[in-house]
Amino acid sequence: MNILFMGTPDFAKESLEAVYNAGHKIIGVVTNPDKPKGRGMKLVASPVKEFAVEKNIPIYQPVKVRKNEEFIDEIKSLNPDIICVVAYGKILPKEILDIPKLGCINVHGSLLPKYRGAAPIQWAVLNGDKKTGITTMYMDVGMDTGDMILKEEVEIGDNETTGELWERLSKIGGNLLVETLKQIENGTAPREKQGDDFTVAPMLDKEIAKIDWENKTAQEIKNLVRGLNPIMGAYTFLNGKKIKFWKVNIAENIEYDEENVEIFRNGTVLISDQRDGLFIKTKKGILSVLEIQGENAKRMNICDFLRGNSIDEFEVFE
Repeated sequence: MNILFMGTPDFAKESLEAVYNAGHKIIGVVTNPDKPKGRGMKLVASPVKEFAVEKNIPIYQPVKVRKNEEFIDEIKSLNPDIICVVAYGKILPKEILDIPKLGCINVHGSLLPKYRGAAPIQWAVLNGDKKTGITTMYMDVGMDTGDMILKEEVEIGDNETTGELWERLSKIGGNLLVETLKQIENGTAPREKQGDDFTVAPMLDKEIAKIDWENKTAQEIKNLVRGLNPIMGAYTFLNGKKIKFWKVNIAENIEYDEENVEIFRNGTVLISDQRDGLFIKTKKGILSVLEIQGENAKRMNICDFLRGNSIDEFEVFE
């Protein structure tokens, strides 16, 4: 089969590498344009492009794919048998979906129809799900609404972050894509319609990152911190200064007078000690902070942070 691959981040690069290592003929790679990054705003290639350059695979980087007749004609001239799309970052128009005779297939980071949309891995962690997985699917004009092909389910660890889950699923996605291509080539690939009982996983905005001490439990805040690591970090304020939490846990083995604790506002520091750490009251349960980042500072272990920064007991995080 002549395969055209479309993808951008490291998640997609794992699938591209798996398809390449399986010996498939990749006639081209479509990825997003290079982006300026860092203080010098130097243009940086996507992980997919870097791999394609290394393997001498032709690269296409259109700014847009909708109403781009020149690009669409270019894809038609390549005459791909199938198009593999993995975290490309753009919605494909029907004109492109109709080009390959075997269709366009997608690797999606959830067990569809749960978590259709741009951030399925992040929302699985944010919501405290115990399992998720990868689904390969035929693409149609809807947002992740096409017929499903193969699935692989995984457990989500209690302390697993979005970054850690992302890395695991990217490798599973690559292997599942190879198996999907094999079954499509052999004419044995299943095709299952999605039901109407679906959930949506929209892009994350910065507002979600602020910790709501008043209304959230220790478990909910822990899920927020895990879900936003390493994307943006969950943040709060103390004495007007922004502080990010990168790793937390629920305190289970500390001794405290539950009745007396209830008189304090949620967000109150109950323990702040260079050896024992930082413990904060929530709506339900006590949160233990393990990794923290002060304003205009780097991420640090909480005990190292407290050696150089003062957080007093009974202060209240905003």
